[in-house]
Amino acid sequence: MRRFTGPGPSDRPLPEHARGPGNLPAELNRFIGRDDELAALARRLESARLVTLTGLGGVGKSRLAAHGAAILQDRFCDGVWLVELDSLREPHLLDLTVAEALAAADRGGRPVRAALGEHLAGRELLLVLDGYDHLVEACAELTLELLRRAPGLRVLAAGRRPLGIPGEHVVPLAPMTADDAAALFADRAASVVAGFTVEASDEVAVAELCRRLDGIPLALELAAVRLRALSVNQVLHRLDDRFRLLTGGARGTLPRHRTLRTAIGWSHELCTPGERLLWARLSVFAGQFDLEAVEYVCAGPELPGEEVLDVVAELVAQSVLVREETAAGVRYRMLDTVRAYGADWLDATGDTARLRRRHRDWYLGLATWCELDWFSPRQAEIAARIEAELPNLRVALEQSLASADDTHLGQYLAGTLWFYWVGCGRLSEGRHWLDRALELDSDHDEARLKALWVTGHVAVLQGDTVGALGALQECSEKAERTGNATAAAYALHRTGCLALVCDDLPRAEELLRGALARYREIGELSSTALMAQLALAMTVAFQEELADAVRLGEEVREVCEDHGERWTLAYAQFVLAYAAWSQGDGGRARTLLEESLAVDHAFGDLLGAVLALELLALVTLGEGEAEEAAVLQGAAGRVWPSVGLPLFGSHHYSRLHALCEERARRRLGDEAYEDALRAGGRLDLDAAVARILRPAHRSPAPRRTVRIAPPATNEPAASPSASGGETAG
Repeated sequence: MRRFTGPGPSDRPLPEHARGPGNLPAELNRFIGRDDELAALARRLESARLVTLTGLGGVGKSRLAAHGAAILQDRFCDGVWLVELDSLREPHLLDLTVAEALAAADRGGRPVRAALGEHLAGRELLLVLDGYDHLVEACAELTLELLRRAPGLRVLAAGRRPLGIPGEHVVPLAPMTADDAAALFADRAASVVAGFTVEASDEVAVAELCRRLDGIPLALELAAVRLRALSVNQVLHRLDDRFRLLTGGARGTLPRHRTLRTAIGWSHELCTPGERLLWARLSVFAGQFDLEAVEYVCAGPELPGEEVLDVVAELVAQSVLVREETAAGVRYRMLDTVRAYGADWLDATGDTARLRRRHRDWYLGLATWCELDWFSPRQAEIAARIEAELPNLRVALEQSLASADDTHLGQYLAGTLWFYWVGCGRLSEGRHWLDRALELDSDHDEARLKALWVTGHVAVLQGDTVGALGALQECSEKAERTGNATAAAYALHRTGCLALVCDDLPRAEELLRGALARYREIGELSSTALMAQLALAMTVAFQEELADAVRLGEEVREVCEDHGERWTLAYAQFVLAYAAWSQGDGGRARTLLEESLAVDHAFGDLLGAVLALELLALVTLGEGEAEEAAVLQGAAGRVWPSVGLPLFGSHHYSRLHALCEERARRRLGDEAYEDALRAGGRLDLDAAVARILRPAHRSPAPRRTVRIAPPATNEPAASPSASGGETAG
C-alpha cells in the first residue's frame, strides 16, 4: 500500500473518475462535516490493518466508511471494495457474498474461502465490510483468516460493535457536532423544500432540533423530509413522539434507514433478552449514571445483580451505551433517542412506575450521603459527583413532587441539596425546587422544616427579605412547637444572617451568638455551624470590632484546616481579608482574597466569587490601579444577576462598592471609568478569575499600597469624609 496521510480540506471533493479498481457507488448527495473523524480514520488505516468504525444505528457509520474509503481509493493499488451485509441472513453464504463483491468467485469447484485467500494474497486493497452485526462471529472468523493470508489487505469494518479479533483498532463514531448537525439539516432541507435556508428567526429552533435529535444524521435527514408539510418549529414541537414523526426515508435506501424506529430497532433485535431488559430499565436515568446506580435500580430476579456488569459491557460494545471518563469516574450515558426507545419498551412491560421509584430512592440516598460527607476533605469530589448527577437528581425531584404521597421526599431532597445550591452556584435552581416543594402539604414535619430553613438561607443570599422572613418564621415556630432543636438552631442562624444583610447589626449579633450557643448545645460541628461564626465575624467587623472578627475568623480557619474543609475556609479568608484591608494591610488582603477566589471558582460558588471580586476591586484601587479596579467592578456586576440582589441590598456591603466607585471615578474621570466598567462587564467569571490569578496580560508595573480607610459605619458611603481621607490620587 502506498503511504498516505489523513485527508485535509483539500482532499474532500471526490475524484471525478475512479483512479483504480473497486465497486464503491457514487454518492448521491453532499457529504457534510466529519473532518476530524475522516482524518482519524485515515491515520488508523495508515498503521492498522483492521479498523472498525462503531456506533449507534443511524449515526452515519456506513456513509463515513464509504466516503473515507473513496477519498483513499487512489492509495490502494488494487482499489477499494465494498461488501454490504445488511440483507444477508445466512452465515454460510458470507464467504460467497464477499467473493462476489470482489469478483473473486471461483468456478473450478474449490472452497470459496480458499479462492478468496488466493485472490487477495498478492494484492493491496481496502475491503469495506458494512452492516455485519447480525453475522459478527462468522464475519470475525473470515476477516481474521483473510488478514493472515493476505499481507497487503486492509479492512475497514462498520458496525454497532467491534469484531473482537487480534489487531483490531476500534474508532467509535459519536453523533455530529452542533455545527455539523445544523449544516446537514440545512442541506437536506434545501433538497426537500426549494430555496430553504435557515433564517435568523429559525436558528434557535434548528439548534434545539439538532440537540434533541442527538446529532444523529439519520434522524436529522428524516426530520428534514418532514419540512414538506411542517415548519421547523412544528417539527420541533412534535419530537415527543419522534418515532412516529421520523419516517419516510428515500426509496433505494436500506430498510433500516427508512424510519428512526427501525434504525434503533435493528440494534434492539441484535440484543439478547437480558440486554433488552436492561436497555428498557436504563431509560429511567437521565444524563450520565454510574455502575452502582445501575446495579441498584435495574437488578432483579430476571437480571441478577452479579450479571449487570456483563450486560452493561455488552450494551457498551453494541453502542447502545456510551462509556465516558469524567471527574466523577467512569460513567455511562444513553442518547435521548435510544432512551426514548427503551422507555417505550419499559412502558409495555408495565414496570415503569416501580423502576422510577427505585431510581428516586437511589438518588435520595446519594444526596443524603453527600450532605453528610460535605464537611470533609472530599468536598471537591462531592461537588463533582452532584454536578454529574444533576439530571438524575432533577428526575428524582420531579418524581417525588408528582405524587401527594411522596411530597415529603421532595421536600427532604430539595433541602438536603442545600450545600450544592449554595456552594456550587445553583441558588436560582435550588429556590425553584424548594418553592415547589413547600407549595405542597406534607404531614412529615422534619422534611418540611428542612426545606423551610434552606429556603430561608437561599432567600437571604438572593436578597429576598420577604421570602426569607416568611420561611424562617414558619420554621422557627414549627421547630419550637415540635421540639426539633436542630431546625430551631438553623432558623435562628439564618434569621441572624437576615438581620445582617438588613443592616440591623445589634440584632444580628444577638441572634448569631444565640445560634452558636444552640449549635454547641446539640453538638453541631459542620459547615453550617462554622458559617454562623463567620456571619458573626462580619457583623462585628462592620461594627469596627476588628480584633474580635479576626479571632472568630481564625478559629474557623483552624477548624476547616483540621477537617480538610475548603468551602467554608474560603469564606473565612474573605472575612480575614476584609479585616486586613480595614487595617491597611492590602498585601495580606490580596493574598487571602486570591486564595478564597480560587476555591470559590473551583466549586462554582458564584456568591463567594463575586464577594471576593468586590473586595479585590478595593484592594486594587489601594494599589494605585484605578482602571483595573473599575474593570473588576464591571466583572462583579456581570455575576450579581446570577446570584440575586447585588450586595444583598445591604448598606454595609454596598458601601464598599460605592467607595471604590467614587475613588476610581474621581481618578479616572467619568468617561474612562465607564469604559473600564464596560470592559469588565464583557468578562465572564472564568476570564475575570484568570485575570486576577494569572495577570500576565497586565502591565508589570509594581503594586504600591495606598491607604484607603473604610467608610465609617454611620456615614453615607459616597461622602468624601467617609473614606477617612485619600493619600494618593
